[in-house]
Amino acid sequence: MKKHNFSSGPAILPQRVFEQAAQACVELDGIGLSILEISHRSPEFTAVLEEAEQLSRELLGISEDYAVLFLTGGASSQFYMTAMNLLNNDQAAGYVDTGSWSAKAIKEAALFGRVEVLASSKNENYTYIPKGYDIPSNLSYVHLTSNNTIYGTQFKEWPKTDIPFVCDMSSDIFSRPLPMDRFGLIYAGAQKNLGPAGLTLVIVRKDLLGKVDRTIPTMLDYRTHIKKSSAFNTPPVFPIYVAMLNMRWLKANGGVSALQTKNEQKAALLYNEIDRNACFTGTTAKEDRSTMNATFISTDAKYDALFLEACKKADISGIKGHRSVGGFRASMYNAMDISSVEVLVEVMKELERKAG
Repeated sequence: MKKHNFSSGPAILPQRVFEQAAQACVELDGIGLSILEISHRSPEFTAVLEEAEQLSRELLGISEDYAVLFLTGGASSQFYMTAMNLLNNDQAAGYVDTGSWSAKAIKEAALFGRVEVLASSKNENYTYIPKGYDIPSNLSYVHLTSNNTIYGTQFKEWPKTDIPFVCDMSSDIFSRPLPMDRFGLIYAGAQKNLGPAGLTLVIVRKDLLGKVDRTIPTMLDYRTHIKKSSAFNTPPVFPIYVAMLNMRWLKANGGVSALQTKNEQKAALLYNEIDRNACFTGTTAKEDRSTMNATFISTDAKYDALFLEACKKADISGIKGHRSVGGFRASMYNAMDISSVEVLVEVMKELERKAG
């Protein structure tokens, strides 16, 4: 029996995508070979790469001013790769510190230029998104983390500035429409809302590249991968294929606007119960609550074990919060059906009934 997977990642994908990917591991499209064994330069995989790029462009409205890349190394590699490619030693970049991942990005970027922390919510354990801060006009870029899986916060509005954003969208990519012209570079580890671990999507405005003074190692230069269409070396073939299948599913289900509506419905259902239920309370500012990752705690520690046991009996998996926050976290990515959220809400209601 399939469990209700609320894990923050590696995370749920559509059942249809699992089935298609499993079949491709045996044989891809009747060619007599598995997706796991075909050449990354074969016509079959070239077609996969091309379709994955085209679907990315179509779903997010990405113009030809941008390159779409499918790389390895995870979002953590992009913490330094972005600064290495976009920031000179004598230049400054602005960073908004909203959690563990942005803090790590700040640390890595400081190796390549000046980092100005424009705002931070660390003073309240990252339970809100900072607002109303100044953005100097001399910055090369402003770095944001659009959604914070650990703390359950998400940017609902983008800061007002003409400076391009560099944005880590690992956990909410393809969950809502984007004003693409505001972004100079977007990067996203695939394993939360796009595909299997091992793939990183990078969308970069081409005119921003080639302007730093330093010599960039070949594999770390975005231009290398643009010239070779993400196939300079052997790319993560299977994760790219699964991501392509997932984007096909996204398109067939109405695209990111339709998924945004469904995501908001799921989030509203759960947050309404968190706010109503006497056994639970949310951990983040209500205006900054993530539609992808809802974080909450019990109002009495005695409920913790009871709730986790009830979740286990209801085949709910991955509900325990991150170790640095505690409590509980329900990750509701694109592929999660609202019926799974309904099961979780019923478990929460039953706990309240038993608690009296």
